Amino acid sequence: MTYQQLTYLHLATVLPAFVIGSVLLAMSKGTHTHKALGRIYLVLMIGTGIVTLFMPAHVGPTAYGHFGFIHAFSVLTLYSAPMAYLAARRGDVRTHRENMIGLNVSCIMIAGGFALAPGRLLHTWLFG
Repeated sequence: MTYQQLTYLHLATVLPAFVIGSVLLAMSKGTHTHKALGRIYLVLMIGTGIVTLFMPAHVGPTAYGHFGFIHAFSVLTLYSAPMAYLAARRGDVRTHRENMIGLNVSCIMIAGGFALAPGRLLHTWLFG
Protein backbone atom coordinates (compact mmCIF):
# COMPACT_ATOMS: atom_id res chain seq x y z
CA MET A 1 0.00 0.00 0.00
CA THR A 2 1.16 3.52 -0.68
CA TYR A 3 1.52 6.09 2.07
CA GLN A 4 -1.53 7.93 0.73
CA GLN A 5 -3.64 4.73 0.80
CA LEU A 6 -2.50 4.05 4.36
CA THR A 7 -3.45 7.63 5.26
CA TYR A 8 -6.97 7.14 3.87
CA LEU A 9 -7.31 3.87 5.80
CA HIS A 10 -6.04 5.58 8.95
CA LEU A 11 -8.56 8.40 8.54
CA ALA A 12 -11.33 5.85 7.91
CA THR A 13 -10.63 4.33 11.33
CA VAL A 14 -9.60 7.32 13.43
CA LEU A 15 -12.30 9.82 12.39
CA PRO A 16 -15.24 7.58 13.37
CA ALA A 17 -13.30 6.61 16.52
CA PHE A 18 -13.00 10.31 17.40
CA VAL A 19 -16.75 10.83 16.99
CA ILE A 20 -17.68 7.64 18.86
CA GLY A 21 -15.14 8.37 21.61
CA SER A 22 -16.60 11.84 22.09
CA VAL A 23 -20.10 10.41 22.35
CA LEU A 24 -18.90 7.76 24.82
CA LEU A 25 -17.28 10.37 27.05
CA ALA A 26 -20.52 12.37 27.15
CA MET A 27 -23.05 9.55 27.59
CA SER A 28 -24.20 7.48 30.55
CA LYS A 29 -21.77 4.70 31.35
CA GLY A 30 -22.51 0.99 31.62
CA THR A 31 -25.54 0.99 29.33
CA HIS A 32 -26.02 -1.46 26.48
CA THR A 33 -25.40 1.39 24.02
CA HIS A 34 -22.21 2.40 25.86
CA LYS A 35 -20.90 -1.17 25.71
CA ALA A 36 -21.79 -1.63 22.03
CA LEU A 37 -20.26 1.70 20.97
CA GLY A 38 -17.24 0.97 23.17
CA ARG A 39 -16.55 -2.27 21.34
CA ILE A 40 -16.78 -0.49 17.98
CA TYR A 41 -14.48 2.24 19.29
CA LEU A 42 -11.90 -0.27 20.47
CA VAL A 43 -11.90 -2.15 17.16
CA LEU A 44 -11.45 1.14 15.30
CA MET A 45 -8.63 2.22 17.62
CA ILE A 46 -6.81 -1.10 17.35
CA GLY A 47 -7.22 -0.89 13.57
CA THR A 48 -5.80 2.62 13.51
CA GLY A 49 -2.92 1.56 15.77
CA ILE A 50 -2.00 -1.23 13.39
CA VAL A 51 -2.34 0.90 10.25
CA THR A 52 -0.15 3.67 11.65
CA LEU A 53 2.69 1.25 12.33
CA PHE A 54 2.95 0.73 8.57
CA MET A 55 3.09 4.48 7.88
CA PRO A 56 6.70 5.73 7.84
CA ALA A 57 7.48 8.91 9.75
CA HIS A 58 8.15 11.86 7.46
CA VAL A 59 8.88 14.49 10.10
CA GLY A 60 11.68 14.41 12.65
CA PRO A 61 14.22 11.72 13.44
CA THR A 62 13.44 8.08 12.71
CA ALA A 63 14.52 4.70 13.95
CA TYR A 64 15.30 2.16 11.25
CA GLY A 65 14.33 4.76 8.66
CA HIS A 66 10.65 4.23 9.51
CA PHE A 67 9.54 4.77 13.09
CA GLY A 68 9.26 8.28 14.50
CA PHE A 69 8.11 9.80 17.76
CA ILE A 70 4.48 9.65 16.63
CA HIS A 71 4.67 5.84 16.54
CA ALA A 72 4.78 5.86 20.34
CA PHE A 73 1.07 6.68 20.13
CA SER A 74 0.53 3.57 17.98
CA VAL A 75 2.16 1.42 20.64
CA LEU A 76 0.20 3.18 23.38
CA THR A 77 -3.02 2.54 21.47
CA LEU A 78 -2.24 -1.14 20.99
CA TYR A 79 -1.58 -1.43 24.73
CA SER A 80 -4.34 0.79 26.16
CA ALA A 81 -7.27 -0.46 24.07
CA PRO A 82 -7.00 -4.12 25.14
CA MET A 83 -6.21 -3.10 28.74
CA ALA A 84 -9.34 -0.94 28.84
CA TYR A 85 -11.44 -3.80 27.50
CA LEU A 86 -10.00 -6.31 29.96
CA ALA A 87 -10.51 -3.90 32.86
CA ALA A 88 -14.17 -3.47 31.88
CA ARG A 89 -14.59 -7.25 31.70
CA ARG A 90 -13.15 -7.55 35.22
CA GLY A 91 -15.44 -4.81 36.49
CA ASP A 92 -12.45 -2.56 37.21
CA VAL A 93 -14.17 0.69 36.29
CA ARG A 94 -11.33 2.95 37.45
CA THR A 95 -8.67 1.26 35.29
CA HIS A 96 -11.10 1.11 32.37
CA ARG A 97 -11.88 4.83 32.69
CA GLU A 98 -8.20 5.79 33.00
CA ASN A 99 -7.23 3.78 29.92
CA MET A 100 -10.11 5.12 27.86
CA ILE A 101 -9.54 8.75 28.78
CA GLY A 102 -5.82 8.33 28.19
CA LEU A 103 -6.50 6.70 24.84
CA ASN A 104 -8.84 9.47 23.75
CA VAL A 105 -6.70 12.35 24.97
CA SER A 106 -3.25 11.09 23.99
CA CYS A 107 -3.85 8.92 20.96
CA ILE A 108 -6.59 10.93 19.31
CA MET A 109 -6.26 14.52 20.49
CA ILE A 110 -2.49 14.88 20.96
CA ALA A 111 -1.48 12.61 18.08
CA GLY A 112 -4.15 14.29 15.94
CA GLY A 113 -2.60 17.64 16.77
CA PHE A 114 0.79 16.35 15.63
CA ALA A 115 -0.83 15.11 12.41
CA LEU A 116 -1.86 18.68 11.66
CA ALA A 117 1.69 20.01 12.07
CA PRO A 118 3.45 21.58 9.08
CA GLY A 119 5.29 19.02 6.98
CA ARG A 120 2.70 16.30 7.53
CA LEU A 121 0.40 15.09 4.76
CA LEU A 122 -2.83 16.00 6.57
CA HIS A 123 -1.57 19.56 7.08
CA THR A 124 -0.83 19.81 3.37
CA TRP A 125 -4.27 18.46 2.43
CA LEU A 126 -6.11 20.82 4.76
CA PHE A 127 -4.03 23.97 4.56
CA GLY A 128 -2.23 23.69 1.22
